[in-house]
Formats: sequence, structure tokens, C-alpha cells
Amino acid sequence: MRVLGIDPGIAIVGFGFVDKEGHKLTPVQYGAIQTEAHTPQEDRLLQVYESAGALMDKYKPDSVAIEKLFFNRNVTTAFAVGEARGVIILAAAQRGLPIAEYTPLQVKQAVVGYGKAEKRQVQEMVKMFLKLSSVPKPDDVADALAVAICHAHSAVLTQKIKEVKH
Repeated sequence: MRVLGIDPGIAIVGFGFVDKEGHKLTPVQYGAIQTEAHTPQEDRLLQVYESAGALMDKYKPDSVAIEKLFFNRNVTTAFAVGEARGVIILAAAQRGLPIAEYTPLQVKQAVVGYGKAEKRQVQEMVKMFLKLSSVPKPDDVADALAVAICHAHSAVLTQKIKEVKH
């Protein structure tokens, strides 16, 4: 099973493709889509949409997991991130990919075992789970990999529940 994890943003979109076979997690590709400040919003959204779609076409995930919007005090930023999430979800939907959404609390719980874990703890667990030599940078990339790990664990649990019911 190949999962694409996404940490959405308008300036930086973190992404991470992770393969799950049995209990083994293997990083396939990860990085960031970055857009230039002072570029019209519609151009930035188009860049995010096209880049996300190209990544999906190249790495062929089985599903997409995206972090739910955490509404902070900056409403303008929250709207821009929401729009970026929308174009990423659209790109996945156009490709017929199942989409899962996770709150930051759910991601932390799945990766660290504690919903209020600090960012550094999540990053170190991502490094450990994926056997990476260092924590991926920028932070958005590590966050995207954490979302992918969260979904990989959740997908296994969902499958086990279905097996028990049958």
C-alpha cells in the first residue's frame, strides 16, 4: 500500500510517499512544493494543484492522507491554507484516489502515542519509523510523512476491524 501524506499550505506544501508492507514502512519520496510570496493567489493555487497532480501521477499512491486545517488566529492564512487543501483534494479526487483527513491531534497520537506531543517528538518518531538519517526539512515535510504514517497505521486497523466483522 502506497500512501501520500500531505501537510497543506500555500507557501509550502509538505508531501511524503510511504509504502507499507506488513509492519514495514518505507519512504519512497518526500519533499515540498513551494510557491513564491507576492505571487497572485490564483497562480500559487494553480502551482500547488499542478505539482500535487504531477506527484500523484508519477508515484501512484493508493490513497491520500491530508492534515485537517488547524484554525489559528490568522484568518487570512487559514483561508489560504484551506484553498490549497481544496486544490490538493481536487487533484486526488480527479484521479479516483481515496482521501483521508486527520487532525494534528490524531497524527501526533498515531506517531508518538500522545496527542499533545511536541513537534520535535513527532519529527524524531518519523525519523525512527522510516529509518532516516536525519529529520526531513523543512518541518512541513516531516509533518507530511507523519500524516502518511498515521494513515498507514489507521488503514491497517480498519482492515483488521473488517476482517473481524466477517
